[in-house]
Amino acid sequence: MNAWAAAGGPVLLILLALGVCAVVLFATRLIMLRRAHVDYADFVRGVANVLSQNNADEALAICDETPVPVSRVVAAAVRHRSGSSRALREAVDATGRAEVGRLERRLAALAVIAQIAPLLGLFGTVLGMIRTVLALDSSGPIVRADLVGGLLQALVATAAGLVVAVPSHVMYVMLRTRVDRLIVEVEAAAGEILATLAEQAAQARAAREAAT
Repeated sequence: MNAWAAAGGPVLLILLALGVCAVVLFATRLIMLRRAHVDYADFVRGVANVLSQNNADEALAICDETPVPVSRVVAAAVRHRSGSSRALREAVDATGRAEVGRLERRLAALAVIAQIAPLLGLFGTVLGMIRTVLALDSSGPIVRADLVGGLLQALVATAAGLVVAVPSHVMYVMLRTRVDRLIVEVEAAAGEILATLAEQAAQARAAREAAT
């Protein structure tokens, strides 16, 4: 390993550090995204059944016991159900945007690693070629080790850049797919809870009118 690090030069060490960061980011975000998943249809249905019994506190308790993006959006709708439809929609939208931002956190860093790794590898390649040219341009006798060292540095840097970039891009796509799926679930849950609250409000008005 020390021989490879010496051959690749300082760029190789930077790429290794970026590779470690990419793996750590991927692992932590993957765990978080897996925990953020819930069957939103069953969840919204359960909250709606509790709300139909005029037990908002229990509905909020259910949301608090399930700390996922869907539950937070549903909880925002429950808390603002007594307001106007516009205020209710704005509260749900604001909570949804906050949850989307939380889901997408640190994804940009992984994308940046995937983008700059090949460029760093190219930079290391240029440094290796410069080292080779300087060895050829020297006034003294050309030492084979100097030429081989420069070429090896160029090749190792290029390979290291690709080794870091390709898995990082794959990991980013995997996380991006999961995030997009969760965003769809959050939007669907928001639509269902809003429709449910509107239906329950209409039923309540109809019952009051029938009573009078």
